[in-house]
Order: sequence, then structure tokens, then C-alpha cells
Amino acid sequence: MESFLVSTGIVALAEMGDKTQLLSLMLAARFRKPWPIVAGILIATLANHAGAGAIGAWVANLMGPELSRWVLAASFLLMAIWVLIPDKLDDDESDKGHFGVLLTTVIAFFLAEMGDKTQIATVALAARYDSLVSVVTGTTLGMMLANVPVVFMGDRLMRYVPVRKIHFFVALLFAAMAVMTLVWR
Repeated sequence: MESFLVSTGIVALAEMGDKTQLLSLMLAARFRKPWPIVAGILIATLANHAGAGAIGAWVANLMGPELSRWVLAASFLLMAIWVLIPDKLDDDESDKGHFGVLLTTVIAFFLAEMGDKTQIATVALAARYDSLVSVVTGTTLGMMLANVPVVFMGDRLMRYVPVRKIHFFVALLFAAMAVMTLVWR
């Protein structure tokens, strides 16, 4: 249960102000069809995070527990720093409308998540926890919690969210996870 809750919380908070949240806003404004957008986010996130989680579990098994512990701690510290760097949506990601709403969302989200903070966090969380299903389910739920309200409420929501403070809080969480990884065996 811990792996699920930690994964959900970290990804939901890390997504605040992330480029995929901006992508959600843009898709909602462009298509005005929230349910296919939500379905596309879910499909893309499950595929992306399942792959990332599998890589994290494989890397953890490959390295062994002692080396894995140090690599995970370093990964969490790097994530703490990376979360503090603001995201911008690349201009070329917005021009994929000729596939229909669902497929456009799946393609755009899958590509936007490649190498993104939440994908790297999923790798690290899967390496940290034994339950790959709990991690992938948690990170996917975190992604949905952060992006679905944006699809339905759009820019009204973004005016009231203190994104910079949330990024700072998430950075502290990642730093704490780095310390816990080194201290707890």
C-alpha cells in the first residue's frame, strides 16, 4: 500500500505545472471533448509508466541491493533538482490534430512523457518498491489526478494553484526519499 500511496502522491504533485498539464489544457481548449482526452491520457500513461516501471524493476535486480540503494538515492536527489526547473510545452507537440481526439491525446501524451520527470520517477519508484503493479497504478492515478481536473476546468484552475510552491514541496519529498533510501535498508 505504501508504494501505491507514495507513487500517487509524488506524481500528482510533480505534475503540477508540468508540460503534460499544459498539454491537457491545450487539448481541452482545442477539442472541447473531455472524455476522449481523459481516455487518451489514461492509455498513454499506462503504457508509458508500465514500460518505465519494468525498466526500474529490471535495473534494481541487475545492480543488486547495495549499488541499487546508492543509485536510487542519487536518482531521487536529481529528481528533487529537476522538479524545480519549470517545464514549457514544445510548440511542435500541439500540431497533431488530424488523428482524432483520442489518438491525438495518446500520441501527444506518450511522447510528452518520454524522459519526463514522472517517467523517471516511475523508474526510480519501481526500483525502490517490490510491487510493480502498485507503483504503475499509483503513478498512473497521480497523473490522472493532476491532469483530469485541467481537462474539465482548464485555465480557471491554473489561476489558483501555487505551482512554484508545489514544485518546492515535491523537491523536498524527493530529497527526503533519497535520504530514506540511504538510511533504511
